[in-house]
Amino acid sequence: MTHLERSRHQQFPFHMVAPSPWPIMVSFALLSLALSLALTMHGYIGDMNLVYLALFVLLASSLLWFRDIIAEATYLGDHTIAVRKGINLGFLLFVVSEVLIFASLFWAYFHSAMSPDVLLGGVWPPVGIEAVQPTELPLLNTIILLASGATITYSHHALIEGNRKNALLGLLITLWLIIIFVTCQYIEYTNAAFTITDGVYGSVFYAGTGLHFLHMVMLIVMLTINYWRMRNYHLTSAHHVGYETTILYLHVLDIIWLFLYIVFYWWGV
Repeated sequence: MTHLERSRHQQFPFHMVAPSPWPIMVSFALLSLALSLALTMHGYIGDMNLVYLALFVLLASSLLWFRDIIAEATYLGDHTIAVRKGINLGFLLFVVSEVLIFASLFWAYFHSAMSPDVLLGGVWPPVGIEAVQPTELPLLNTIILLASGATITYSHHALIEGNRKNALLGLLITLWLIIIFVTCQYIEYTNAAFTITDGVYGSVFYAGTGLHFLHMVMLIVMLTINYWRMRNYHLTSAHHVGYETTILYLHVLDIIWLFLYIVFYWWGV
């Protein structure tokens, strides 16, 4: 039965996904990446070739998977209202899991910061640690992220109203703001007076801000894909679930950064 014949006979609004090799490929690529990284870091593997191979397979499989999803949403008409509600719900659950991950990092930070061990000198930051000043790059990054939240909202409302030019403009400005944020974060890391190996302070600081940094890199990829799709008329005023989830992701990362800035930079100095 062809896709069109199946669509005519289907009596429910949900999308029955066709058999695809990409989920299992991505799963094995992620497993290979985790194992090769762990074995390389512990010295059981002498080079990074397996890590690079796993990364290549992961990226290639993901891109092909995304291609199929875009085809289902844009050209095949499989993403009905019921399907889009399911995608939004699934993404909300993913966001909850992300918030819980950061909550565990805040817990680890407060555990050491509110009662510093005598080995740390009884103070926080520990003796010998020169903390990053909150009024320097972190403040600039906070302003940049708040601005990106405003520009992406402007783009979203313009898309809903059918104003494609302003929607593209707002999205492009947002993309560049996030790129600037990631660049500033990289500059901060390369000029910091401590590293991730400098005790519990360095470990927790880089775990929290570094995880957020990785999420912002992922956000750049998501915004780039949305910009490409909007340029190619894939996103309409009534059908842009991928853009909505990206916007939600950005706002959640903005809120998490505000907590990181208040706790890790202001309160923790």
